[in-house]
This record gives sequence, structure tokens and C-alpha cells, in this order.
Amino acid sequence: MQFYLVAAGLSAMLSVMLGAFAAHGLKARLTETMLATFQTGVQYQFYHSLGLILIVLLYRQQPSGLMMWSGTLMLAGMILFSGSLYGLALTRLSWLGPITPLGGMCFVFAWLLLVIAVIKNG
Repeated sequence: MQFYLVAAGLSAMLSVMLGAFAAHGLKARLTETMLATFQTGVQYQFYHSLGLILIVLLYRQQPSGLMMWSGTLMLAGMILFSGSLYGLALTRLSWLGPITPLGGMCFVFAWLLLVIAVIKNG
């Protein structure tokens, strides 16, 4: 779980940095739509960084293999969802678009596994 906590902290830090970069460095270079796409990646990365911290805290109270999987999927979702949106906004490579829903599904299953783990251990 230490790995997930470090990853969550670094991810949260990176999302703040990328948000500032978008607001100040990309505003004049990207279309409004692509800037919004980039910002969506930042928002989801930050929210799920906090979600990963929650998983670590809950795991410390109720260790569970399901929570380990939840953490793995949360991290994978951040990479696939936010990463594909960053790439799409910066490069406009359309093949990155279909990757985004895979990251979204990782998020959905990460949250579902967390709920199941809490119910099962509660």
C-alpha cells in the first residue's frame, strides 16, 4: 500500500502542475475544446488521486485483496483515462480517443471493488 500512497501523492502533485500548465501555458495554443479536454484529464486525475489515498486508508483498517485490486484499477484508470486525454489534447491523435473509455471502466470497477470490499469486511 505504500506504493499506492506514494503514487497517489505524486499523481495529485502532477495534476496540480498540469492544471497550472494548461491554464497558463496551453491556453493560447489549444482550441477551447482541446483545453477543456485537457482540463477534464486533470480533474479526473486529481479526484482519483484522492480516491487512491482513500483506498490506502481503508486498507489499513480492513486489509483486503479486493482493495488491492481497487488500487491497481484506480491507478490504471488515471494513466489510461487522463493520459489519453492529455495526449489527445496535445497531439490531436484520434486513435487515443478509444483509450479513454477503458480508463473510465477502470475507475468504475475500482470504485465497485472498493464498495464490495467495505461491505464484505463490514
